[in-house]
Amino acid sequence: MARRIAFVNEKGGSCKTTLTVHMGAWLATVPGKRVLLVDLDPQGQLGKTLGYDVSAYNRTTLELLLDDTRDPALFLRRTRFENLDVVLCNKSIALFPTLVASDPDRDVRLSRAMDRVEDYDFVLFDSPASFGTIMLNLLVAAREVIVPVNASFLALDGCAELVKTMEALPATHSLPEPELRLIVPTLYRPTRMADSVIERLNAHFPGRVHAEPLRYDVKIEEAQSHGRTIWEYDPRARSCEMLSRLGGQVLAMGPPRARREAASVPPAAPQRPTVVDLRGRQREL
Repeated sequence: MARRIAFVNEKGGSCKTTLTVHMGAWLATVPGKRVLLVDLDPQGQLGKTLGYDVSAYNRTTLELLLDDTRDPALFLRRTRFENLDVVLCNKSIALFPTLVASDPDRDVRLSRAMDRVEDYDFVLFDSPASFGTIMLNLLVAAREVIVPVNASFLALDGCAELVKTMEALPATHSLPEPELRLIVPTLYRPTRMADSVIERLNAHFPGRVHAEPLRYDVKIEEAQSHGRTIWEYDPRARSCEMLSRLGGQVLAMGPPRARREAASVPPAAPQRPTVVDLRGRQREL
């Protein structure tokens, strides 16, 4: 079974797309491994980073989610990387919540589609930056979650909110919970504030914070503006080694534990649990 890994953060600007594309490209170089990238962000930046004009395509993630009868292979596109394919996305996916509003199984459509996709060792998902029907589909389909966190103070709340949302899925939505595998500090600059953010992340998520913060590198932005990965654009850039080491850790972690299914949760009326965020404030989820 393919490892299904979602790169998720409910706040924008955390490098979700950057990590999804680069981890996919790196894993595709591992001998014998095939990788599929699935974009769920209306901005379609995953495809743009790979050099596609995403607005020109009709067979996108939206059509894959809506059509349970056609072969999923019809929606897959080859990339210039051997063993790396992609399902493109564009702003049309914003229609998805409305189109499936009356479907009782609307939150498992992505999972069902991925169950019909074969011959991949990794499926990596790029997520939208807001919680809703698309995000629920993603969290149900994924088995593992990697959270990129911009090393800034305001990013702490977003990380805490996401983790609590995941933990509450069995109780609030009768959906299985994916496993949080790794938190990756991104856009790091060596400042007291950034170091304080990483220190708090380690305190609240011991053993799950990537040991090497990914430093800000303008070369990555330049590469993406040309529809290239950093290895293609400037293989001497400092971010090449950082991203390669992160890829090695993702590979070495291996498959996650068997996740807790919603069926194991005793039937109960949905509740809105009170949680404490990273700043110590109580609120409802």
